[in-house]
Amino acid sequence: MALLSVIRRWHLRDGMPIREIARRTGLSRNTVRKYLAGKVVEPTYPSRKSPSKLDDYEETLTSWLFRESRRHRKQRRTVKQLHRDLIVLGYTGSYDRVAAFSRQWRQTQQDAKLGAGKRAFVPLQFAPGEAFQFDWSEDWVKINGVSTKLQIAHFKLSYSRAFFMRAYLTQSHEMLFDAHYHAFTAFGGIPERGIYDNMKTAVDKVGRGKQRTVNKRFYAMVSHYLYEAEFCNPAAGWEKGQIEKAVQDARHGLWYDPPPFKSLDELNQWLQERCQAQWQESAHPQLKARSLAQCLEDERPQLMPVPAAFDGFIEHSKRVSSTCLMTFEHNRYSVPATFANRVISLRVYPQRLVIVAEAQVVAEHVRVFNRDKSAPGQTVFDWRHYLSVLQRKPGALRNGAPFLALPDSFRQLRSRLIKRPGGDREIVDILALVLLHDEQLVEQAVVRALESGEPSKQHVLNCLSRLEEPPRPEPLKPPPALKLANEPKADTARYDKLRSTHYET
Repeated sequence: MALLSVIRRWHLRDGMPIREIARRTGLSRNTVRKYLAGKVVEPTYPSRKSPSKLDDYEETLTSWLFRESRRHRKQRRTVKQLHRDLIVLGYTGSYDRVAAFSRQWRQTQQDAKLGAGKRAFVPLQFAPGEAFQFDWSEDWVKINGVSTKLQIAHFKLSYSRAFFMRAYLTQSHEMLFDAHYHAFTAFGGIPERGIYDNMKTAVDKVGRGKQRTVNKRFYAMVSHYLYEAEFCNPAAGWEKGQIEKAVQDARHGLWYDPPPFKSLDELNQWLQERCQAQWQESAHPQLKARSLAQCLEDERPQLMPVPAAFDGFIEHSKRVSSTCLMTFEHNRYSVPATFANRVISLRVYPQRLVIVAEAQVVAEHVRVFNRDKSAPGQTVFDWRHYLSVLQRKPGALRNGAPFLALPDSFRQLRSRLIKRPGGDREIVDILALVLLHDEQLVEQAVVRALESGEPSKQHVLNCLSRLEEPPRPEPLKPPPALKLANEPKADTARYDKLRSTHYET
């Protein structure tokens, strides 16, 4: 730079000839002429391309990157996988060179598709208690020894950046409603707004601009928790960039190598504890001197208190078969026999199914998830639902599928009485006692009858009446003021006096 400045000053200001400049500087006259003719102010060197081991594989890698860009983001191969495939073809270079080439290719594609101006964004700032952001993600975890695909609900407060995660097996409405209640409870309040993408469980139809046809059940939840739902533009994930980054960080951090779990409840308990621990460990990205937990404490006074949980069920109409079964998600559940061949209402919750008929809850089952759609579904029986049929058809007790799950005491009693004449009818009458009496007391009565060695219906009824007999009241202890001065005595000899008087007369 100093030499170029001297050459330009000598020739253009002082009028020194090129020959003299070349003699003084030691440069060739052609070089001096080139600097002066090109009006070069700052010297530059031509860009050189160093030979690389990737040169022979650039076309192959470019075609692979183009093909992966057309796939769904969850099905794309990573750069590490592309590097391994290149090694199979004979590439001997490093992974860093492949990664740098991939980054440059993607940047070039993005610049060609958008433009410099469209990749510029405006930084956002939120007030305490103003908004939270929500999104779903998919991850795999071993539950009870089986690798299970999970749907993870992510929440993040926009001011304090406190986040919350909860795992489910599906992304259906009832899971969404349950996730909101647990998140609000963990945060200690409800913000004024919730920012979502256009997920199907919330938006039935996307209109022009900000026009949305919101799902009625989702609207009911929003109305219950008294906050405003706001939806991003389609394919505009940067409008809720905080939660998008939280999903990415969780995938490469917390979900990178999670431990195995025995149940989904154990996993969710671990998730909640890990989230709360990271609130203490992580610094706020803007208020770096404070942790997320400290910022959350500042935000909680601006949050609305959490009301009772929203009754977030999804209701379906189902017809009960003649075998007292109704079908949901390829699985079958028993219904009381009085509703066979009738239409009932099924209320679906995240972990249970509630059957309603005639405005009354008539049955409840633990929900079964069938992950393999090609496999036959499961059948969940409640033997109590078939007692009214069993009273008319006692012979069904021998091979009835619902009665394979009888308690041990009832099965032992059946094996004892079934051999007697009329024993099946006697067993049916004993089982029907659970419809009128406490089932635990009936079981205790059956156990006592079995211990006697000769169980029977009358014996079970006798033991049951003894168990249901109220305890005897304790003897009264009257105060001293109410005691008699001369307490009466039981003297039966007085009746002998009456007898002797009668004989004398």
